[in-house]
Amino acid sequence: MLRIDAHQHYWQYHPQRYPWISEQMRVLQQDFGPKQLEPLLQQQGFDGALVVQARQCEQETQTLLTLAQQSRGVCGVVGWLDITAPQLPQRLEEWRRQPLLRGWRHLVQDEPQPDAWLARSEVRRGMQALQRQGYVYDILVTHRHLSAAAQFAAEHDNYWLVLDHLGKPDIAQGAEHWAQQIKPLAALPHVVCKLSGLITEVPGGHWQASQLLPFFEAALEAFGPQRLMFGSDWPVCLLAGDYSQVYQLNAQAIAMLSPSQQAEIWGGTACRIYGLTESGYGSVSER
Repeated sequence: MLRIDAHQHYWQYHPQRYPWISEQMRVLQQDFGPKQLEPLLQQQGFDGALVVQARQCEQETQTLLTLAQQSRGVCGVVGWLDITAPQLPQRLEEWRRQPLLRGWRHLVQDEPQPDAWLARSEVRRGMQALQRQGYVYDILVTHRHLSAAAQFAAEHDNYWLVLDHLGKPDIAQGAEHWAQQIKPLAALPHVVCKLSGLITEVPGGHWQASQLLPFFEAALEAFGPQRLMFGSDWPVCLLAGDYSQVYQLNAQAIAMLSPSQQAEIWGGTACRIYGLTESGYGSVSER
């Protein structure tokens, strides 16, 4: 079974292209690509990674696909497409020629009214088209919009939906509060959750493992190992910790599980949901 980092990003940094990277995020104001990630994957015994969009344009999607085709260990891409566009069916037909394109994502959290965006009729039609063609859709919202996300997910149950970063919990409210918020989503069998992005949800990045482990425990209870997958959220994680720290936190959180259950989180779930196979350039751990 492949070991997969199911959530990380590449970019060539330009301020105009990545306006969400603020002056307070200077560590992210540089280029990040396969050459920087591959050693990190090797150190933790990963075979590869799934690269996820960070910019809302099709040009970035094509760039990520090109990198995936040329780089060892990139097993798939979650890109961006305007799913509200009238020409969506035609665009999907063109993108179907890209076998490494495994899914799509929109930065819903950055919409002026995320709840309203999820409920748009154009979004509903677009999601129906995506799911008919067997594309996974990553849901990026914060804890403020988990109720709307659950309603959205209930309406789109023809294929897998993946909740990024546990829905960005309100850490101060505690894991029990989040567990109640997540129940409606977790009750839907076609919804999967990424164990990713938690350390950057702690204000100021000053996190402690004891503060975050209860969220992992709640996620395990809600989804079970077969609907959870590890994601580093590299390089965004650098705002609060390095790759090894993110890995070790996840390893500590799932240490009590059986080897087969841990294998699901370390790659089995990602391979099954996104239909991942080894990169044509092989595993990064073969070197």
